[in-house]
Amino acid sequence: MKRILTAIVLIAAVVALVFFGPLWSLTVASALVAALASIEYRGLVHKSGAQIPLPWLLAATATVFGVTMYLTDAELPILSLLAFALFAWAGFRAPLDRVLPDTAYGLFALIYIAYPLTLIPLIKAHEDGIGLLVFLFVCVWSGDIAALYIGRLFGKRKLAPRLSPGKTWAGSVASIVASMGFGTGIYYLGQYLAIHRDFTALHIAMPVWQIVLLAAFLNIAAQLGDLLESAIKRGAGVKDSGTMLPGHGGILDRIDALLLAAPALWYVLMLRDWQTLFR
Repeated sequence: MKRILTAIVLIAAVVALVFFGPLWSLTVASALVAALASIEYRGLVHKSGAQIPLPWLLAATATVFGVTMYLTDAELPILSLLAFALFAWAGFRAPLDRVLPDTAYGLFALIYIAYPLTLIPLIKAHEDGIGLLVFLFVCVWSGDIAALYIGRLFGKRKLAPRLSPGKTWAGSVASIVASMGFGTGIYYLGQYLAIHRDFTALHIAMPVWQIVLLAAFLNIAAQLGDLLESAIKRGAGVKDSGTMLPGHGGILDRIDALLLAAPALWYVLMLRDWQTLFR
């Protein structure tokens, strides 16, 4: 029951932010999620003996969000500056055998957690942004649910037992099919509402064959994100990244699929924009 209630609250919050919240509210919410997930990541890292200073982690996460939203041309210089700041801290404060691990783990937190979540408000600001965000979440969520239940019922052959013993090939295939089906359903719902109800928020200006392929691509990225987060947890010797979400474990456990699926969608949008620019 805790799992279901938590899921309902989270989905309601996401829907409210995507449809009704101004862009700044979605940015603040994404930054908050990134900060909480980064704190969990920091806890996992500390089990390996490395140390990431919490003030740097929170300040760097906020900086990445600010730069991505308002100074997009400065992303790489700022990221380099943040890395050098952490490098200097580790060089003067940490034991010498931890200077490189501390710096590397900290920088990876920005690349793995903070940057992907900055893409959520950027996607909303894109053309057809609300429809694309809903499409993204539906592909990730439907695939996750299908993998869980179909995998339990019919799964026999393990997908990646070293990383996640519970995941099966049957669940993986069901996940892809579910994302393609529900993603396409959202696409047609958006088309219908735009034509018959003059409601264009869910409209996505793509041919349906691209939508089907995109749903499969996002699902594969989401499954990879789930497996890679499992690799981090198994390396740290823990089952869940944290306990912040009743019945669901940690924040990082809930967004692991999104951390690869959101960049995957963003890269596709970038390629489409470049294709239009040079056409």
